[in-house]
Amino acid sequence: MKLKFDKNLEYQQQAIASVVDLFRGQTPMNTNFTVSAYNGQIGLFDTENGIGNRLELDEEEILKNLQEVQLRNGLPQTKFLKAGEYDFDIEMETGTGKTYVYLRTIFELYKNYGFSKFIIVVPSIAIKEGVYKTLQITEEHFKELYDNT
Repeated sequence: MKLKFDKNLEYQQQAIASVVDLFRGQTPMNTNFTVSAYNGQIGLFDTENGIGNRLELDEEEILKNLQEVQLRNGLPQTKFLKAGEYDFDIEMETGTGKTYVYLRTIFELYKNYGFSKFIIVVPSIAIKEGVYKTLQITEEHFKELYDNT
C-alpha cells in the first residue's frame, strides 16, 4: 500500500512559510562540498570550512521578518533580538504532521536560500525511529515535489 500525501494543506503551508519568511532577503547560498583536516578548532559556525549555513541578514532584518510572521499569525510582536542568538519555534498540535512540516521546511530552506545544514533533535529512540520511518515513506513524495533533490 502506498500512502498519498496532500502537499496543499493550508495550515502546513502556513507553518512552512512562517519559517521560510524569517529569512526573506537572504541571498541564496550555493555551497560546495568541502573536506578539511580536523584540527580540533572547528566550531559550529565555522563557515570557512563548510560548516554551518551562512546568514547574511542582520538582527534588524530578522526582527522585521519575524514581526511580519507574528502579525500574520496573530502572535504578540517581539520587540528586540540579540544578535546571533535566535531561537524560533513552530507550535503544532499532535497529529497535524509536524514531522512532515519540518522535513518539507528543510527542503524549502534549501530551495530558497541554499541552507543545507540542519540538526534534528528528538527526545527518544522511539521518536527517532518514527522520523526515520517518515523519511522512508515520504521519499518519493519529496522527490516529486523537489525535482529529485
